[in-house]
Amino acid sequence: MKKILLSIVATLSFLTGALFFTSNGYAQTTVKVASDIAYAPFEYQDSNQQWAGIDVELMKQAAKMNGWQLEMTFPGFDAAINNLQAGKVDAVIAGMTITDARKQIFDFSDPYYNSAIVIATTKQKKIASYDALKGKIVGVKNGTAGQTWLEANQSKYGFTIKTYKDGVAMTSSLKAGNVDAIMDEYPVLSYAITQGANLSINIKPIPLGSYGFAVMKGTHPELIAGFNKALATMKANGDYQKIVDKYTKAKSSNSNSENSFIGILKNNWKQFASGLLVTLELLLLSFILAMVIGTFFGLAIVSPNRVLRTIARIYIDFIRDVPLLVFTIFLFYGIPNLLQLITGQQSPINEFLAGTIALTLNASAYIAEIIRGGVNAVPKGQMEASLSLGVSYGQTMRKVILPQALKVSTPSLVNQFIISLKDTTLVSVIGLTELLQTGQIIVARTYQSFIVYGIVALIYIIVIQTLTILARKLERSLK
Repeated sequence: MKKILLSIVATLSFLTGALFFTSNGYAQTTVKVASDIAYAPFEYQDSNQQWAGIDVELMKQAAKMNGWQLEMTFPGFDAAINNLQAGKVDAVIAGMTITDARKQIFDFSDPYYNSAIVIATTKQKKIASYDALKGKIVGVKNGTAGQTWLEANQSKYGFTIKTYKDGVAMTSSLKAGNVDAIMDEYPVLSYAITQGANLSINIKPIPLGSYGFAVMKGTHPELIAGFNKALATMKANGDYQKIVDKYTKAKSSNSNSENSFIGILKNNWKQFASGLLVTLELLLLSFILAMVIGTFFGLAIVSPNRVLRTIARIYIDFIRDVPLLVFTIFLFYGIPNLLQLITGQQSPINEFLAGTIALTLNASAYIAEIIRGGVNAVPKGQMEASLSLGVSYGQTMRKVILPQALKVSTPSLVNQFIISLKDTTLVSVIGLTELLQTGQIIVARTYQSFIVYGIVALIYIIVIQTLTILARKLERSLK
């Protein structure tokens, strides 16, 4: 009987393995790949809210040819690299230039695109030579080959460098007049011009090098091998050139309907609504948790127990001393990276969870101070009278002091609620597609930064004014 059971287990194991693996030994495996958020024509979101571009199609085709189950995310270039280093994804494809410095950290595939960097200005302020950059401010994306070139030639041409986390912010800054010129890859700026962006290229491009699909050094050689094999096949059968021509020779995809406030709102209202929903979910969940934690520490800091007071003070001071943006980045990238180095395991924290934790802890520290102030505003005689009647300290706080403290603290708590709503925009730095990030994605396609960000601001105004009106009614009812 025992031998029969062992035979059955062995057979099932063999069949499971046969189903899981295909002839290349890696098929049906989930492959997580991160990419940029706004890097047309390589990756961007089209008018149908679908991710498109050279990198996207090459990756999908490579995954199909290798039998991989592809999970592709678009947090932005810096966030994509951080995700890879933190072990949250297996690879990155984001128009990433292969350099000697990067080879020390990453393993690259064969080059899949040869590019060049170039200076662009607005059509109204053309710059025709690198010598003309003297005394000018040049914008560039952080961590790119363009930044490396600018830093190497800064003293030669006498310009000032200003870095940005993505192309949307950089291009918007040029349109606003905050920089005199920008440097980016030639195909990216050329594509932007075909889409109607107010850009002009008047200086000869500088050969940049090649883009590659990347994994962390010493990891996933099977992914590199699979991508290289798929790329070679696509070049041989002509699919590669078709994909490149589809995006580099494309005419403007922006219809006239997306050149106006009404047009953009009409074509993208579902996207704005989706971003707002994520924002509100993040706000409500984090604030409810912050109220629980903040109330606990607010009561602890006024407790007669010295140990509780000390713990509460350390917690409140520590959370308030760290900026929310820094705390969010550290929580999402720093801690997982440390855990991976120690345990070798990937972090289970996703963007929404990390944002919720960061907002919860940040708001809880301020709520604790608000509760402390509310408790101290209740006359001390009430506590003394309750204790003299034989009511315990815990019951007195719960039934006598805390209800009054919450009533006194309501205006401040409502104000903190609104602040937390505004703070949700900071979570976009780790790639969560809330309302602000949604706006950036739309700008990357339409290049209508004034209109799109105006709509985002209007949505926040409507939501916050609604909350303010409700808060005033609540205050009046409490009075």
